[in-house]
Amino acid sequence: MSEEELPLYLQWTEFLDWLLGRTEKFPRRVRLSISNRLESLALDMLEDIVEARYTRARRPVLERMNLRLEKMRVLLRLCHQRGFLPHDGYEHGFRQLTETGRMVGG
Repeated sequence: MSEEELPLYLQWTEFLDWLLGRTEKFPRRVRLSISNRLESLALDMLEDIVEARYTRARRPVLERMNLRLEKMRVLLRLCHQRGFLPHDGYEHGFRQLTETGRMVGG
């Protein structure tokens, strides 16, 4: 995939790098629950982006991507409320998810 073909891919890999850096700093007691769930959703999203690039029936993939983004928003909000994610980190993550949602088309 080239940069011209998939700006969404570049956007998401940058977000994923940011997210993995944050979740590894979460308290140990939530690393096997919230951290893993966020990371799994983010990695599934990366797979969806690749799948959308190579399939003709994109609508179901895009709908699945929008659902994953919404789940991640909810989990980020929970992390912020519980104090695992500082306010500036929450704002950054939420903005990135919103931008990704616009790129996906939802």
